[in-house]
Amino acid sequence: MRDFPLQYRSALGGKQISRRTGVTLRVLPEGCVLHILGKASDGDISAAIRAALGSQAHAVRFVAPGQWFVVGDRPLSTADLSEVAATLAPFGDVVEQSHGRVRIEIVGENATAVLAKGTAVDLSLTAFPIGNATSTLVGHINGHLTRTGADAFEVLVLRSFAESLWEQLEAMSAEFS
Repeated sequence: MRDFPLQYRSALGGKQISRRTGVTLRVLPEGCVLHILGKASDGDISAAIRAALGSQAHAVRFVAPGQWFVVGDRPLSTADLSEVAATLAPFGDVVEQSHGRVRIEIVGENATAVLAKGTAVDLSLTAFPIGNATSTLVGHINGHLTRTGADAFEVLVLRSFAESLWEQLEAMSAEFS
């Protein structure tokens, strides 16, 4: 039994939306992040994962062969998590990562220019179309980058690096003030 109550604190709860000319940074809700570990030999099963989740408000992000993130804005209760894990069991193991990862959105006509300062990923729409995702460095911080729109991206980062990444993204967008 613990001697003190655990207190939940948002990793970036004090951060306000950061707006510059053509670029906006926003902390996304700390909802759910599930890491699906399947077999690389099964190929791309993201469509099957989406179908299994049905109308639930979750997005599926490719991580690596046999691995996907399932993200959503709403936290899952223990019962909901058990249900999702049972639903996804045919595809792989579910590892709940919500407590350890934070999502940051960067949008606007200059979002690509800002991110290009910190990553080696070719962010052109033809090379990195909407829906594509990859693990990459953003500056010196490892993150998972997803293109969610023509000028919109989501960066998923380990919780302990979230504030540093936020500050780095603000510094990279400073020229657009």
